[in-house]
Amino acid sequence: MSGRGRLALCAFAATVMASCSLLPLVDRATWIVQAAFLLALQAGVGALARRVPLARPLTVLVQAVVTLVLLTLVFAREQAVAGLLPGPEAFEQLSRLLTQGADDVGRYTIPAPATDGIRLMVVGGTLVIGLAVDALAVTFRSAAPAGLPLLALYSVAAGLSNGGASWLWFLLAAAGYLLLLLAEGRDRLSQWGRMFGGAARSDRPQTPFESDGPLAPVRTGRRIGALALGIALVIPAALPAMGTGLLGGSGGGSGEGGGGGTISAVNPLVSLQNSLNQPEDREVLRYRTNAQDTQDLYLRIVALDQFDGASWKSSERKIKDVPDVLPQPDGLSPSIGTAEIRTSVSAAGWYTQNWLPMPYPATKVDIGGHWRFEPVGRTLVGDRGQTTQGAQYQVSSLQVRPTADQLAAARPAPPALVQEYTKVPSTLPRIVNTTARRVTKGATTDYQRAVMLQDWFAVRGGFTYDTQVESGSGTEAIARFLKDKQGFCVHFSFTMAAMARTLGIPARVAVGFTPGEPRPDGTMSVGLRDAHAWPELYFEGVGWTRFEPTPSRGSAPEYTRPDTPSGSPTSPVKPSEGPSTRPSPAPAPSSSCPAQLRKQNECGAVAPAAPTGGDDGGTPLATVAAVSLGVLAALALPLLPWLWRVRVRSRRLARAGHPDADPVTATLAVWREVIDTAWDHGIVPDDSLTPRKAAARMVRLGRLDGTAAESVHRAASAVEQVLYAPSPQPPTGLTEAAHEIRAGLRTALPTWPRLRADLAPRSAVRVVWTATAKWDALASSAANRVKTLVRRPTRGSA
Repeated sequence: MSGRGRLALCAFAATVMASCSLLPLVDRATWIVQAAFLLALQAGVGALARRVPLARPLTVLVQAVVTLVLLTLVFAREQAVAGLLPGPEAFEQLSRLLTQGADDVGRYTIPAPATDGIRLMVVGGTLVIGLAVDALAVTFRSAAPAGLPLLALYSVAAGLSNGGASWLWFLLAAAGYLLLLLAEGRDRLSQWGRMFGGAARSDRPQTPFESDGPLAPVRTGRRIGALALGIALVIPAALPAMGTGLLGGSGGGSGEGGGGGTISAVNPLVSLQNSLNQPEDREVLRYRTNAQDTQDLYLRIVALDQFDGASWKSSERKIKDVPDVLPQPDGLSPSIGTAEIRTSVSAAGWYTQNWLPMPYPATKVDIGGHWRFEPVGRTLVGDRGQTTQGAQYQVSSLQVRPTADQLAAARPAPPALVQEYTKVPSTLPRIVNTTARRVTKGATTDYQRAVMLQDWFAVRGGFTYDTQVESGSGTEAIARFLKDKQGFCVHFSFTMAAMARTLGIPARVAVGFTPGEPRPDGTMSVGLRDAHAWPELYFEGVGWTRFEPTPSRGSAPEYTRPDTPSGSPTSPVKPSEGPSTRPSPAPAPSSSCPAQLRKQNECGAVAPAAPTGGDDGGTPLATVAAVSLGVLAALALPLLPWLWRVRVRSRRLARAGHPDADPVTATLAVWREVIDTAWDHGIVPDDSLTPRKAAARMVRLGRLDGTAAESVHRAASAVEQVLYAPSPQPPTGLTEAAHEIRAGLRTALPTWPRLRADLAPRSAVRVVWTATAKWDALASSAANRVKTLVRRPTRGSA
């Protein structure tokens, strides 16, 4: 196989290996087979164009046209001219698919389904990256810059997947790039007539072909590869992530093995709104329970108890090993009616986050893996990478059944608890407290105030449930919500909790899922649209108590309705038999019901209307593209001198090797390349010297010997021959001589000066000189024209 053919094959392999990092983003991986096939056709067209041969820019243009035809054939065949050629209708179809793909990226959680729009984005993106890699590495013979588009592809995939781009994809992308570098190094050395070899033996003198020169490109390639891999580790951290966070991705739990560790704060706002706006209600959990009534069986994930003015979040808490029996819930008195229930839960295989959804308050959890217990919020969090993916577990929990009288007669909460859970930031708008006092005017107990707040939000206040409003949980968002009266569960729960705190009632916000919908097999199905947030208020003797201010979501607790029946302690119910059922990928309908019917407990399972798309609060695609382009520009800018030098060297030596080249022009081009190469390696040119004296000076200062020194003198003799001979002869072997001189100069230098000669060549100053000379010439020409116009005599003058 020829050197170009080997380079083309390695460029194809490197692109496919780097595009594997996109696999975690899309639910079905069949798109990569299609992308690889189209990429192979694109590479084949490039190989044929180079074999014709076509000019380099024309080769890239032909590949781009063929790529467009292939995308039209796959994604817009019905709109294409003759079913193949792209026309106006085909361009409109591709544009519509790209717009649809951008919307799908914003709507779906990762991994997203392979819709036509998303397939066009990933397949088309792979082809664009493949075209850039093939053009740089094969057409323009510069493999190192080809690492930039590969790096951008991996970095964007890693940033979007929020940790889904594992080490496997990183190693694949890195291996593909290093394979490309190695292929180019072998091709370059084969053109010099030199092969990779091992280290010279120390028991005999080295010949010029056994010097360190051949190994220098290998070492440089390794260093470039190591630098690129290091950048690949840093770039994803700077990119905005589009993961699903608390409800659909990795959470924020952390901790070491043993009994210590802490759990960090999380903010579920963006994730929760993203889940509620999913066009397809994918099943998250399926559970079977022995509870007689599931309307109050909320699956709680975490409690947000800290309000700093910018957002609600969970405090950093100590975590410990999960006890066999969880401690008694804080503040719960034996006089309060309870029922013990048992629930078997199965999590979907795609649902991966660190927090474990459970009924509250749980008393016992049976689950395998590495889980830790946070006692204050009574939550379980994964440790050492443990997630809910495919988890099956059993939870024993209490259904707490207080009466309205018991809540109204609750004693004051402990001072420490009141102090912690009634804190509000100094920036909280005054309207929050004044509205809370106006709404609860006439109430004599905290319980009455809480119920009046709930009813004001859910029924009497004129609020509208809308998941498309602007996200926000800070003080400004709360004030805006009270003014506009439009929002979703996050706004309702955060605002009610803040208002309760201003009234001196301890409050926090819980995040999790509503009970879901029943299935014919007796299980309950919980989907993404069942994601929910609700306030929890503390009453001594009852503990943390759920309220439901969000209209058309969840159900109002019995103890907030009038004429609540008296409760008394009940015996535990015998758990139902049978294993939990694994979740199916089928969508589960989400309940929707007017608030008034909710309060009367007359809501059945109602399929929601088809949701409209909207902003999910995640990172916009345009932002990701802008950041990616900025990263590419930041990486490419320092490499511009090197790229210019590679291009100039290639053009000069190609001119010398052309059979029809003018002998004088070809020889002087090689000599100029030799002079600039020496300049890059620290030997400043001296234009006052003859070629022979300049060659002797170069050999002396560059410490050249052997083949390199002979090549310098051979190049100087060729210059004297074409300048002074009566009939100049075509040069022979000057291209090889230039390569040998460069290898000799590099061998004589330490590592850092060699890198400086490559990445910051001194001869690049010629660009500035050329630009200055052209500017001076342009300015002089303009000045002469002005003088001519001024001196031109006017018609009719003497």
